[in-house]
Amino acid sequence: MKVEKVGGKLTVVIPEDVAETLGLHEGDTVEVRRSEEVPHRLSEAALSTLRARMTALSRPLPEGYRFDREEANAR
Repeated sequence: MKVEKVGGKLTVVIPEDVAETLGLHEGDTVEVRRSEEVPHRLSEAALSTLRARMTALSRPLPEGYRFDREEANAR
């Protein structure tokens, strides 16, 4: 979510899909509080295994491959 300054106040911009899932509508009151939960972090062993699996799945791009952002955005 994004925090923006509107007038002299900070506002939290909630994406439409999240608002829909939560059943939020314009004018609703919400409570924002800090969670004491520690975010889940992978162990070094798990990260190492994940990196190895990702490396095994990677393939080089074909010779002469060129990514064209404009062409991709036109799709």
